[in-house]
Amino acid sequence: MIMSTTQRQHATLADPRWPLLAARSPEADGAFVYAVVTTGVYCRPTCPSRLARPENIRFYDTAREAASAGFRPCRRCRPDGTGRAEERAATVEALCRIIETAERQPTLAELAERAGWSPHHLHRTFKAVTGLTPRAYGAAHRAGRVQQALVRNGSVTEAMYEAGYSSSGRFYAESDGILGMTPGRYRAGGRGVEIRFAVGACSLGAILVARTERGICVVSLGDDPDRLVRDLQDRFPAATLVGGDAAFEQEVAQVVGLVEAPGVGLELPLDIRGTAFQRRVWAALQEIPPGETRSYRQIAEHIGSPGSARAVAGACAANPLAVAIPCHRVVRNDGGLSGYRWGVERKRALLDREAAE
Repeated sequence: MIMSTTQRQHATLADPRWPLLAARSPEADGAFVYAVVTTGVYCRPTCPSRLARPENIRFYDTAREAASAGFRPCRRCRPDGTGRAEERAATVEALCRIIETAERQPTLAELAERAGWSPHHLHRTFKAVTGLTPRAYGAAHRAGRVQQALVRNGSVTEAMYEAGYSSSGRFYAESDGILGMTPGRYRAGGRGVEIRFAVGACSLGAILVARTERGICVVSLGDDPDRLVRDLQDRFPAATLVGGDAAFEQEVAQVVGLVEAPGVGLELPLDIRGTAFQRRVWAALQEIPPGETRSYRQIAEHIGSPGSARAVAGACAANPLAVAIPCHRVVRNDGGLSGYRWGVERKRALLDREAAE
């Protein structure tokens, strides 16, 4: 049956893909393409071209289907291959490899020359894709190299230079926030550091709470209490692990109370260690009120790095402080639950509990 112009317009407006197209939603890119009968061209949903009238639009699940229907690919958004966003991401990924393998931090001008971009464009695009500036990315990578090198080497000085630090002053200034202790103690697996811990029970299973002299450093959930203790030992193999006294048991009770009633809040100091980007993400998570959720993209936008949703997800996965840093309040863009370090069912239970308060 041949539709009239009005019927075709209504059909397009009723299609669930229309709102995504009208909003140029990034989530729709790759989910479908649309074609314009008046131009004979098909496009990505995020194509910057002016949107055609609804009655002139046809939706297709794939580029192949649109091509089979006789439409040709748009030259602006290139729906039949790699788009500009993918090209930018590929260039940034190549620059990341350069930073990771360089003996010293490349300058912005050097990276711009390699990419064929201006320094300003590189700085802006790199941050949009990774969530970090090139310099901050290099520092974060050095942080990981520091941790690995300190374990391998018998010398803090050797580890410092292996990780790419040319100045001991900068190394020691950055290492405390990254490691949570002196480099020498970290190299020794936490030797000389006393960590109090206790394992208890809550409605979500077993819970382990550990703290250094600075504050709570680990909150873990699981089914096997012994496994939780082994994980703590693996994290700090040479630290002195001490069972909690009465005062510490009260702090554990506060953490358990946070699991049972998240709206109460936690008035305890936290010993938060991680890269600069991770700490930015974790600080943003602590601002999400109980009973509310945010998407990874919203968190990325909140910290000023709209292109770093994947990096935000990685920071959530690396969070060592269950519930205290509420990574369970971060969900997919469509509202669905994604992975959770301590189990998706626990994530669902926490969200349900908060919604009911």
